[in-house]
Amino acid sequence: MKVSFPFVFFAALLLVACGGDGTPPPAPGATGTASQVITIGGTSTPNTPGSAMWLQFKSDAEAASQGRLELKPLIYGQLGSEEQLLSGLRRGRIQFANLSAQATSTLAPELSLLYTPYLFRDEAEADYVYDRYLTDIYRELLADVGLHLVTWYEIGFHSVYGREQILTPEQAKGRRFRVSASLNARLFAKAIGADMIPLGYGEIVPSLQTGLIDAGENSISLYARTGISAEAPYLTLTRHVFGMSVIVADLKWWQAQDDATRQILTDTFPSITESRAATRAQDETDLGDPELGIRWQALTPEQRDQWEQATSGVAEQLLEDIGGRSREIYAIILKGKAEYAAQKDGA
Repeated sequence: MKVSFPFVFFAALLLVACGGDGTPPPAPGATGTASQVITIGGTSTPNTPGSAMWLQFKSDAEAASQGRLELKPLIYGQLGSEEQLLSGLRRGRIQFANLSAQATSTLAPELSLLYTPYLFRDEAEADYVYDRYLTDIYRELLADVGLHLVTWYEIGFHSVYGREQILTPEQAKGRRFRVSASLNARLFAKAIGADMIPLGYGEIVPSLQTGLIDAGENSISLYARTGISAEAPYLTLTRHVFGMSVIVADLKWWQAQDDATRQILTDTFPSITESRAATRAQDETDLGDPELGIRWQALTPEQRDQWEQATSGVAEQLLEDIGGRSREIYAIILKGKAEYAAQKDGA
């Protein structure tokens, strides 16, 4: 039985095939009977559920291939940052990777649309739209930039953290607020009047320690056990964007594999249903863990309205700046949301 966990970590896989009497034929790219070993790359943390997920994936894929595939995990940042993993993937140095939609939006800008504030009200609505409407269209968009979308991997709703509690957009004004390089992150911070401080993910903890930043936003899985919560223990469950990553492969490499290899990798990677369940369960566990000391606060309906109103103009700004097929996709999302609401009301 496969094991899946909520933490989102970035990884790339390498495949191996070997030949010989009574064994399957070599996979494309292998020579003779010798195994060709390449590597899994990622930015996981040792002894965490996320790293265990990748190790289980290695075990499951190798077992299913009956020795044809060998996955070598270098999943603890040995191959660099997420941006470096993306570069390696596109250069053919990495074959299989887990990348955030935000990072991958540098290649397929329409992915930024998924981080529109309050695009989805809850997990059930997001699940409905992703499952029925978004996979095929984003698979097309990623194929256009040389990537194959294997599946989605849930990160979870983003919320606002700080060294002090921030319950309303008014309280966020003037705060030194960490933003990533993504367009949607900058537009969100601007909409709430925060003082934007662009920083890489690895710079968040030391910047909180020195006072360079006061606050930021991220999913619970990337906040609770990464050192951020210890420096910024106040978490307001704004749940303003639904974080998602993409499991992708180098398209040329993927197409060169035989059907059996592609099937093994698809089947043994945790399904979106599994990752959803694990992510949501872990979020609840982290919020309730007294050792983490997270001082979290849910929004009242009135406070949520304030956040929604403050960020209501971000959707149009994103559509203008992204261009491409963003308006087409946005219309599809709205259609899916309306369909979900009608189905829910009729239940």
